[in-house]
Amino acid sequence: MRTFSTSIFVFVSTLFVLWGAACHSDTLEPATVREATEVRSIWTRKAGSDWPRMLGPNYDSHSPEIGILKSWPKKGLKVIWTADAGVGYGNGVASQGRWFQFDRYGDVERLSCLNAETGAFLWKWESPVQYRDPYGYNNGPRCSPIVDGNCVYVFGVTGTLACVAIDDGRLVWRRDTNQEFNVSLNFFGVGASPLIYQDNILVMIGGSPQGKAAGDPSNARPAGSAVVAFDKKTGKEAYRVGDYLASYSAPVVQKIEGKDVCLAFVREGLLTFNPVDGSDPVFFPWRSRTLESVNAASPVVWNEHILISECYELGSVFLKLRDHKLEPRYRDGANRKDQVMRAHWSTPLLDGNTLISSSGRNEPDTDLRCLVLQENADGAESVTPRVGWTSRNRDRMTGLIVDKHALMLGESGVLQLIALDPEKQSVIAEMQLAQIMDPRDGKELVQTPSWAPPVLSHGLLYVRGTDKVVCLELIPE
Repeated sequence: MRTFSTSIFVFVSTLFVLWGAACHSDTLEPATVREATEVRSIWTRKAGSDWPRMLGPNYDSHSPEIGILKSWPKKGLKVIWTADAGVGYGNGVASQGRWFQFDRYGDVERLSCLNAETGAFLWKWESPVQYRDPYGYNNGPRCSPIVDGNCVYVFGVTGTLACVAIDDGRLVWRRDTNQEFNVSLNFFGVGASPLIYQDNILVMIGGSPQGKAAGDPSNARPAGSAVVAFDKKTGKEAYRVGDYLASYSAPVVQKIEGKDVCLAFVREGLLTFNPVDGSDPVFFPWRSRTLESVNAASPVVWNEHILISECYELGSVFLKLRDHKLEPRYRDGANRKDQVMRAHWSTPLLDGNTLISSSGRNEPDTDLRCLVLQENADGAESVTPRVGWTSRNRDRMTGLIVDKHALMLGESGVLQLIALDPEKQSVIAEMQLAQIMDPRDGKELVQTPSWAPPVLSHGLLYVRGTDKVVCLELIPE
């Protein structure tokens, strides 16, 4: 049965790859570079900070803002505006008073720019796309936009990487990375959000050897392009690193032993390297033997220990980068009961030595749990993670840390403000977004599942369901 299913997947995937190639026979080379002019912020809310990329300004899901409402009205937080969204999984980002949303409409991927405070439409940029998810999930982009200076960058479900000017949405440059790097179709398309570091945009590509037929994940082989850096102004390739395939985990840059290190949780495990030039690559294998498994949560760093986690088989491991090696300082057991954390696509939230995350693959075996982290006093720099509390909510959640609280959004549409108490779950406030009607169209504020992580900028909280974006006021001006 497994062989038959895999064969059908390969056949269908190959058809869509060939169809996409036919529709895009003209490989999108870097466009003529057009200078993006300087833009001014249109925020009128004075307090707060931008949330310009996936996982926030520091890649750690932390907001520096304070003054959140801890006592919510019966119907929840005030709704500032709502707007229709297309097909897709990623949430938008907020920067310079603008909200950038990247979705699919028909046969185009569309980057929409709205006023972040009012939801008023400002401009759109579109690119043609041909893709159908072989597993029946939605066919839209999975990655969030990235804002840097006067440009916003998007990475589409078929690997279209584009740089767009913030002021009017004109194209600055574009590359079709799937065709250029001969990317073998992954299970759910392209899904790892890129990051900007200094003069480059770092993109998880995971290309295959030239001449190999795409569309068969079971036989895919790497070709030295796990992560590729492109000049953010021109789109020209700067370097490539890692002989591995792509995953769905957004790479992050964190400081370890005083140096910036890029942490890329690729399909086969963790790849670390110098983000300046791709030098000093180090790899640690961490992947389930299950063919359909994916690595999706981003790495988290605590006291220079790197946590990577997956939900299919292995669970979690804490690693120490030392002397050009990644050495385990804690490793989960082989059985689920011996695994302290099994993160799926939700990146764990860390505050001090308290770690909060959904654990589990699907609703029946999913819970929300809190770990307490401590280093052993044995001279070996080993880590002991202890489960402080567990809530069997069967609701996969994403979230962020703000003002000494965790703000969690469940796929069922529940929004919870949770105290950072390591020993017990304390829900301070709650809002059922899927049970509140939007006066604009008479439909639910959030139609489930809501898988995109929430975004907070200048006191405004942005939540995305399957068909719309909702802006709520978390911090009164």
